[in-house]
Amino acid sequence: MSTKSNGYEYWVKFAARTSVTVAVLLLIMKIFAWFDSEASVMLATATDSLLDLFASLMNLFILKIALSPPDQDHRFGHGKAESLGSLFQAAFITGSAILLMLNGADRLINPVKLTQTSLAINVTIATVVLTLLLVLFQQYVVKRTGSLAISADMLHYKSDLLLNVAVLVALVLSQKLWPLADGLFTLIIGGYLLISAISIAKQSFTQLMDQELDEEDIRKIKDIVFAHPQAIGIHDLKTRQSGPMTFIQFHLELDGELTLLVAHNIGESIEQEIAALYTSCEVLIHHDPSSVVKNRTLELE
Repeated sequence: MSTKSNGYEYWVKFAARTSVTVAVLLLIMKIFAWFDSEASVMLATATDSLLDLFASLMNLFILKIALSPPDQDHRFGHGKAESLGSLFQAAFITGSAILLMLNGADRLINPVKLTQTSLAINVTIATVVLTLLLVLFQQYVVKRTGSLAISADMLHYKSDLLLNVAVLVALVLSQKLWPLADGLFTLIIGGYLLISAISIAKQSFTQLMDQELDEEDIRKIKDIVFAHPQAIGIHDLKTRQSGPMTFIQFHLELDGELTLLVAHNIGESIEQEIAALYTSCEVLIHHDPSSVVKNRTLELE
């Protein structure tokens, strides 16, 4: 396994374990605050922390599978386990978001005036600080690894930042100014989680359906090929992402008079430059004499 692959494994596991630790701490704090205040928004944010804990624990399990090396039955590795895990997270979040929205609607119909919110407010402020620190760390890991699993987990905590600010506002309003704020903000939080779940599901489907890399990646690959002085052209470029692994294959057009050794060295040089763009990458190049490609094109015309 390459140094890059080892770095990927270290950072994503570190991020996943940190996420679990923070989720457990926040969940305990929020449950105590909910019992003390009986605020619907505290139940909502505690539920969100429970979802984050579930998602983070699933990430640890899924990453263990996704990071395992290729075997006899899985020659391309197990990277798609990340996408499957994220899809399960999206389904779980969707169900919980709907329940929260129902709870919020009930509080709107039957509002309850909150009287004891000091602990809940202090817990919410502490939650914002801890969540911000975790998100900053996760952003660093995602930038370093590109992990879909950590990116999905980070999305939960990014939403938590806005969510907990909303909870803070709702607690103040419900206690002194507007009793309906508790139910309304619970409803909004549920809707926000539902939108987040849809976003995670879309990312998961993208990888599971082997969607091509984005246009910028395609451009970079072609630029590397055409930067080589002996490369004449490229066709049948195919790309896909599977967890941490990027798969790239294409036909490289070269002068038909080159020796096999020279053609091999050209392909090897291009392959190494392309692989350097990604954390973990497999590049497959088929060498074609340019004259054969030209004749084939004429025949098709």
